[in-house]
Amino acid sequence: MFPMTAKAIFALSCAALLGATPAHAATPAAPAAPVASAAAGSCPAILKQTFNRLQDDMPQDLCQYAGKVVLVVNTASYCGFTNQYEGLEAMYAKYAPKGLVVLGFPSNDFGKQEPGNSKEIADFCYNTYGVKFPMFAKSVVHGDHPNPLYVNLIKITGKAPAWNFHKYLIDRNGKVVDSFPSKVTPTDKELVSAVEHALAQ
Repeated sequence: MFPMTAKAIFALSCAALLGATPAHAATPAAPAAPVASAAAGSCPAILKQTFNRLQDDMPQDLCQYAGKVVLVVNTASYCGFTNQYEGLEAMYAKYAPKGLVVLGFPSNDFGKQEPGNSKEIADFCYNTYGVKFPMFAKSVVHGDHPNPLYVNLIKITGKAPAWNFHKYLIDRNGKVVDSFPSKVTPTDKELVSAVEHALAQ
């Protein structure tokens, strides 16, 4: 795990930068049991990908999220936007019963702000922000060789992540309907409205 001193300094810097206090969870969330994939015919092309789960490296077929509204976010533990984990978790908790899933993809692409291994990242997310939405093993989301999901997201939207916590919104039919830069927080009316609109379809 990250040294406590570094973690404490980071938490204070986030609060100072973003004016919010991190939520704390006493223990990591238990890894969810694998969910059966949707039938091949009902899975949209954008979700026909498999990524290892952050907690245990168990392969996860994204087709299990077919029929849901999907918010894809590239994350990092030592970023001025890291406090958005709190808002993303709150959004997931509020809208999951209506069909929203948030998918987190840790990346060290921007400012080397995600240096840790999977265990360190998972411990940080769960113990500091109580993150329960699905998180995947660290991967590349920018540059010459982004992971396959991001290849498609960038191609469809024409917008590559410029920093950590860029967001892509996918509707229930697997259509990428919008892209939001890092500065658009999970509580921003623009993002909330887009999510609610997609859920209502």
